[in-house]
Amino acid sequence: QVQLVESGGGLVQAGGSLRLSCAASRNIFSNNDAGWYRQAPGKQREFVATIFRSGFTNYAESVKGRFTISRDNAKNTMFLQMNSLKPEDTAVYYCKANRGPVLSGDYWGQGIQVTVSS
Repeated sequence: QVQLVESGGGLVQAGGSLRLSCAASRNIFSNNDAGWYRQAPGKQREFVATIFRSGFTNYAESVKGRFTISRDNAKNTMFLQMNSLKPEDTAVYYCKANRGPVLSGDYWGQGIQVTVSS
């Protein structure tokens, strides 16, 4: 089992930046794929970015070139650097750790609000 806690959200103007963090209660990111998802009001949760055990990354088309996912294995933390933010990026952002060698199932954080004003 693992607990995931997001931080770093808030209110920012369009064009601004935020960095989200996802702190895990134990070392999982070096052994499991993980990623970020978001859910806007009235919409389904959608994929944002993933970082594989290998370090390879993948992004949704809507954030490619603006967002960067990374991790610090020594600190058990995953990050999402968000630049050039747009009002349509407004959502609750969730981190997720995928089932893998050291996790018996998928785990989600509680979510954190990101609001981008125009």
